[in-house]
Amino acid sequence: MARVVVVGAGIAGLAAAARLADFGHAVTVLEQAASVGGQVGAYSRDGFSFDTGPTTLTLPAVYRDLFRATGRPLERELDLVPVEPARHVRFADGVELDLPNASRAGTLRALDRAFGPGSAAQWDAVLRHGERIWRAARRHTVESTRTDGLGRLRALGAGRSLRASAERSLADAGLRTLLEGHAVHAGLDPRQASDVLTVVPYVEHTFGMWYVPGGMRRLVEAVAERAAIRGARIRTSAGVVQVLVTDGRATGARLAGGEIVPADLVVTGAHAAQVYAGLLGPSVARRERRWSARSVAPPSSFTILLALRGRTPSVRHRTVLFPDDADAELDAVFGQDARPADDPTIYVSAPDDPAMRPAADTEAWTVQVRAPRHGPGSRGSDPLGAVDWTAGGLADRYADRVLAALAARGMDVRGRVLWRVVRTPHDLQRVTGSPGGSTVGPSLAESHGLPRRPANRSSVRGLFLVGESTRPGGGLAFVGLSAAAVADMVGRA
Repeated sequence: MARVVVVGAGIAGLAAAARLADFGHAVTVLEQAASVGGQVGAYSRDGFSFDTGPTTLTLPAVYRDLFRATGRPLERELDLVPVEPARHVRFADGVELDLPNASRAGTLRALDRAFGPGSAAQWDAVLRHGERIWRAARRHTVESTRTDGLGRLRALGAGRSLRASAERSLADAGLRTLLEGHAVHAGLDPRQASDVLTVVPYVEHTFGMWYVPGGMRRLVEAVAERAAIRGARIRTSAGVVQVLVTDGRATGARLAGGEIVPADLVVTGAHAAQVYAGLLGPSVARRERRWSARSVAPPSSFTILLALRGRTPSVRHRTVLFPDDADAELDAVFGQDARPADDPTIYVSAPDDPAMRPAADTEAWTVQVRAPRHGPGSRGSDPLGAVDWTAGGLADRYADRVLAALAARGMDVRGRVLWRVVRTPHDLQRVTGSPGGSTVGPSLAESHGLPRRPANRSSVRGLFLVGESTRPGGGLAFVGLSAAAVADMVGRA
């Protein structure tokens, strides 16, 4: 039996703790915040509840496997319900459509109706390409920590950007916007992101979008409970300031108050840049420290939580509102001279869930847009700029702008707002420790992204990484896979 310290009680750290405790190891989870969850956050007030991070789940099989492997199946702990439709999409020219959940045929019919005959065939070709990529990625990156099959994955992308692929394959501008929107949602610029990103719509159409009644936070709570049942000790308000290394091997963690928690192995769910640039000493893991200094921090997200009176006719669980000028948004969010986009893509989560609202005639909306990360401005060789989100009045002014854009696109709720809460990239950085509040999608979606992500196994013996900053990348499903990979690396006691 090994003593294992897990740094961070985000869902990746908790999933790793549950698996390792089930393997027979003595696991202690150390979390700086007063509660678990990390980026899978929640906020409650006056009977309203909101997801502040992910609002849906893809690939639920990842968590079904976690629960099946460690005890009672997931369905015995909480409900998973399909989101129907998977999303409602509105374009600036007035075209709108529902994309059915986990129905490729239904999606193709909806696209033909919205964009004209032939649109379905073009989108189906994109999905077939995404399916080929998924099969290669699943074997070589998603369910494996090895990278010896990356040549096959790159060859499938043929070195094209997602935009180049969209322009070559999709005749209608609306279809191109729909495809590129998957990159923006993942925190990537479609003008730079690899064509490999076509895997994302394939996964969504094939495996569906799922929701946990009561909010996605309930999934975190269920994973934390499973970890505790299997024997893991979870300590909150226990911030780690140093990963201890002796003779090249991780030997524990030092807390902010000076307490030392000894360990034979350390698994960290903290962002890799935070680990290598802060938690490890300057003489340790020099290669990874150089990576941290060169790495590009991707954009973040800006979130508005809206407590609303009244009900919105025919509102869907998920709505995506595309802007008139997509490139203007890309230049603002992904450019070195970063700024909040004047007319961003807007993502609205409005679950029809009685557990999330105090009365039948109320609604709880989470409104999110992509936004530049927090920071003093561009730094070093980083091609992406940053915005000081603590500047006086900026957050509220931008929230007003986003709600005005929402109104201009047919969803004006400003007269129904009981109250609102704004969460900026600075808030995300403060809560999660992610540099600038950056949030990232699957590493396989980036141009040569996987080799650039730090490995799950560090060059420091006995130190492992889980979570969105390592392989296979961000998103609830992929960080769950990283936890499974690390548990397999460590093995049973």
